[in-house]
Amino acid sequence: MNRRIVILLLDSFGIGASDDAKAFGDVGANTLGHIAQACFEGKASAPNIRQGPLCIPNLGHRGLAKAAVLSAGKPLIGLDDTVPVEGLYGFAQEVSHGKDTPSGHWELCGVPVLFQWGYFPAQYPSFPKALIDDFIDKTGIPGILGNCHASGTDIMAQLGEEHMKSGKPIVYTSADSVFQIAAHEDTFGLQHLYELCQVARKLVDPYNVGRVIARPFKGTPGHFQRTDNRRDYTMPPPAPTLLDHLVQAGRKVIAIGKTADIFAHQGISETIKAAGLEGLFATTLDALKTAPAGSLIFTNFVNFDSHYGHRRDVIGYAAGLEYLDRRLPELDALLQPGDRVLVTADHGCDPTWPGSDHTREHVPVLMWGPNISTQNIGKRNTFADAGQSIARYLDVKPLSFGHSFL
Repeated sequence: MNRRIVILLLDSFGIGASDDAKAFGDVGANTLGHIAQACFEGKASAPNIRQGPLCIPNLGHRGLAKAAVLSAGKPLIGLDDTVPVEGLYGFAQEVSHGKDTPSGHWELCGVPVLFQWGYFPAQYPSFPKALIDDFIDKTGIPGILGNCHASGTDIMAQLGEEHMKSGKPIVYTSADSVFQIAAHEDTFGLQHLYELCQVARKLVDPYNVGRVIARPFKGTPGHFQRTDNRRDYTMPPPAPTLLDHLVQAGRKVIAIGKTADIFAHQGISETIKAAGLEGLFATTLDALKTAPAGSLIFTNFVNFDSHYGHRRDVIGYAAGLEYLDRRLPELDALLQPGDRVLVTADHGCDPTWPGSDHTREHVPVLMWGPNISTQNIGKRNTFADAGQSIARYLDVKPLSFGHSFL
């Protein structure tokens, strides 16, 4: 089979509030729309970073602006939806109960999360005493810091120095179903941090928590910075996903970035770690050069979420989109007859929205490749339509959810 699929998943790249956004407090959120508007109005320019209106012609040529207008139901400031399109374009609504990373990824691959994750309350202390007592007992640490809802960068700045002096890891959560542990790579040790996360993963299973996340950092007080050695310890998907179907059919699934972590390393043939937009894109190009027929390359571009969305960095998000857009022709040049590229996302994270959490939004569904026809595929009622389309295109067992648009 001379067909391959490349998924470019722009983590947090929403294109308009979902139909059920009211239930999440996200009516009016629009990650792409608000970024484009800020750029058009001159509010997202900075020396040596970016200037002027949002410039993403290659994504526009693949139907992004048209998909965004379909999602919003109206023209959007700073986006030209009159650009001629080559490929399939539309948008998808999430049916999973949450607006988190595992839910979005799993639904894309045919397994929506139709149960409720376990969450920790925003009131201090966030974690049950029994959980923390077990954690301390089983790891031998002298105690913990934090025990609250927090922004990772803020709590690192607030408690980093005390952590270095005391040897107590910083443990915190958010509106997502997460148990996060931050520690200094040099004074605490990266492997030590990973070992704590492995213990925590088992301890939070009874609470139905989606992820335990290692958040390593370096630097000195006042100058702490997260490193690229983050690791996600995710609950396994509750049913076989598209990735499992592919591997069972003898196909190769190449997971780049944090993709394998999100699927608890199930249905993965090869894991390639990479960091930063530049590193992730370069690694994707390298993988495409040698990927065999019938394979899937799945890259998660986490920076859009972790560096720009959660930090409410409109300028950085815009610059990141423009960087990715500039490099798309390099990807196109490597495509062979039968290859297809899918650009989509797992949720929104509007950098203009109050707070620092994800936003409940539609995601783009853009697909292109050699000799593909142009088609408006409209609104898809589940992210799983994209996964079902891939399953059909690569001729593997159909998924339990979703309808193919191919």
